Amino acid sequence: MPELPTPKLPGSGLLKGLGVTMRTALETMFPDGLKNPVPQPTKGAATVQYPHEKETPANRSRGVIALHDENCTACMLCVRECPDWCIYIEAHKTLAPPRRAGGKPRAVNALDRFDIDYSLCMYCGICVEVCPFEALFWSPEYEYSELKIADLLHDKTRLVQWFDTVPEFEPYESGAEIKVKKVPPPPKKADQ
Repeated sequence: MPELPTPKLPGSGLLKGLGVTMRTALETMFPDGLKNPVPQPTKGAATVQYPHEKETPANRSRGVIALHDENCTACMLCVRECPDWCIYIEAHKTLAPPRRAGGKPRAVNALDRFDIDYSLCMYCGICVEVCPFEALFWSPEYEYSELKIADLLHDKTRLVQWFDTVPEFEPYESGAEIKVKKVPPPPKKADQ
């Protein structure tokens, strides 16, 4: 008959976790050990003193959503998919020049308003992922707090300013799933 494992005491995992926390707190408070029992929390702390020192965010970190307004076609996919309903878009139809010589002018959407209310946003990134025209990007900027909650409504001009802080695209790691673009490539020009 196989031997059954001995049952663990209830709460043993909790006690183990508390022990790790206590050991880390002692190492932080007393970096020289208990031989020198004078508390020196700043010597052993690994905390960055934020307003005076700033860490650089990790690659592909989620800070603020930036807008590349030239790519936006006001298709409203980001608005429909946003679980918080924090994106507001207004557009109007306008005529664009034909794609080919002798063609008919085509109707396109011209973006009038593109606002994101960051007091409602939960930074899930669904809008960035669902955008088929690559108009929304994550910027690593994280310093945009405001004194008034109404000032967290960022308009098109401010979102376009965030686009300047978007880092260059880094290649995917090996084995990662590559995002398939939904926008067809431009047609190739025929040789003349």
